Amino acid sequence: MSQFPDGVAVVIGGSGGLGRAICMGLAAQGSNVVLSYRSNAAAASATVSTLVDAGVQAAAIQLELSDREQVAAAFREVRARHGRIHTVMFAAGADISMTYVANIDPEEWRRTMAGDLDGFFHVVRAVLPVIREGGGGSIVAITSAGIDRHPPMDILSVVPKAGIEALVRGIAREEGRHNIRANCVAPGVVDGGLFLRLQNQVKPEFVEAMRRNTALRRFATLEEVANVAVFLASNAACYVTGQHLAVDGGYSV
Repeated sequence: MSQFPDGVAVVIGGSGGLGRAICMGLAAQGSNVVLSYRSNAAAASATVSTLVDAGVQAAAIQLELSDREQVAAAFREVRARHGRIHTVMFAAGADISMTYVANIDPEEWRRTMAGDLDGFFHVVRAVLPVIREGGGGSIVAITSAGIDRHPPMDILSVVPKAGIEALVRGIAREEGRHNIRANCVAPGVVDGGLFLRLQNQVKPEFVEAMRRNTALRRFATLEEVANVAVFLASNAACYVTGQHLAVDGGYSV
């Protein structure tokens, strides 16, 4: 039996490694999926084909999260074409420089905040009325275990994610009366997706130190993080809201 109502789940950043794993997890629970992508149309198309082969309806939309009007228009289109939106997964993440706070380029700071923190706000602003109209639903944001234990040189990832977590708590508190839940999944290092690109910016011994600092002495798989995100969005977690769930192998312990 599906753990989701009729309608569609929207996965922001669904063409990326973790986003794709979340899409597949939703499909495994019987949910139709609309995924967004920024520039990788080929990856988005391949994911849609895989979802359709899995037996659900799927579509992809190109989205620039920093463009508030474009985000609002996209959700209006999804609502018109697919009916109820019962879930929004925010799995977008920017390619960032791995650097110390003192060395951050102000322009990269501005660009990262616009795409990540502002982008999440634009999504929330556009989708909350739609979810209310449908009778409720769930928002899950993928954030960072770095909020619990600071990882050196990862501040450009951690700061916007901390802002997203504050927004999620506000949504949970204010929108619960409308049967809307909001939660965060905070991964540690995930062996796939964005990490495969970021690890080229640091020395191998730095990566190994991160592994040793994790209680389980390994990094997460994409599916391990996706499974938790899908659980929090599903009816199996229908009394869970406003929570930060670290999926970090014990990094923050």
